[in-house]
Amino acid sequence: MFRQMRRKRQLLADEETVAMLRSCTSGVLAVQGDDDYPYAVPLSFAYDDGKLIFHCAKAGHKIDALGRNEKASFCVIAADDVVQSTFTTRFRSAVAFGRTRILTEDGEKRHALDCLVEKYSPDYVDAADAEIERDWERVCVIELAIEHMTGKASIELVKERS
Repeated sequence: MFRQMRRKRQLLADEETVAMLRSCTSGVLAVQGDDDYPYAVPLSFAYDDGKLIFHCAKAGHKIDALGRNEKASFCVIAADDVVQSTFTTRFRSAVAFGRTRILTEDGEKRHALDCLVEKYSPDYVDAADAEIERDWERVCVIELAIEHMTGKASIELVKERS
């Protein structure tokens, strides 16, 4: 169902890919937008047990697109160092594919928001309760259950590890 990566030597192990998803602070969610145009939007996110978590408003382009088609992909770039003298880039990136759903059960929604707080504001976990309660009715939480993912590194980085 999913394509194999062409440059297999540059394929990262799943553990390294997950590590990228845990450490990166932003990525780009791609969905099928209006009139079948791709719609890609940068988002903050958290990784939790094979799932990506996003929060957003309850209405908008992204929500409309996911209502029509639950499939999406998400990309992060962990390294992007241009090396001018060799006309190359030393990069590490990951792409995840999966199906999305809006979390409606209070316990799931709360757990997802807690994951976001732990990632972005670990020193303010106690203060987050009031923030979450204040915005509870307005916030939408989306989960992307990963069905397939790949991590890739530039050949230069791969050679350095060998």
